[in-house]
Amino acid sequence: MKKIMIMLAAAAAVNLGGCATVVNGTKTDYKTQTRPEGASVRFSNGKTCTTPCEIELRRKDDLRADITLAGHKPTYVLIQSKLGGSTFGNILLGGGVGAVVDGANGASNRLHPAPLIVRLAPEGSDEGAVLLDREGKVMKTVKAHNDSVRVDVAKTVGPRLAGLEGSDPE
Repeated sequence: MKKIMIMLAAAAAVNLGGCATVVNGTKTDYKTQTRPEGASVRFSNGKTCTTPCEIELRRKDDLRADITLAGHKPTYVLIQSKLGGSTFGNILLGGGVGAVVDGANGASNRLHPAPLIVRLAPEGSDEGAVLLDREGKVMKTVKAHNDSVRVDVAKTVGPRLAGLEGSDPE
């Protein structure tokens, strides 16, 4: 009887997957905006767009977004994949199986910052680029954000892309 229960649980885990996998999927539509608009954005996964734009990204991937616009200082933003709240619901409602499935495929993760809204700094100014919230209010400088996630993001994108080696513009 115990073997049958184990086999049924294993079959359910394989067939049902995690809750976040079903609800969220493993990819997300990621919005990017700049002030001013029209900036070129190149993500470290090879995808590119011109702001404002929306592209599909995998939830489990840390990334770097390099942003350029004529007349403005080039900058980059480190995008961190963070564990979302659905993982805890998985553990409470479905046991660890759903949490393991969602954790492995990244479905329970969220990309941060999201949406990515950057006010670029004009060339020749002493200003730096800043991250804005949805209402257009300054959240923090791009440098402060990158510094806060740099070591963690470097584990997946590598030290060079995370800005731990060399001198990258921020």
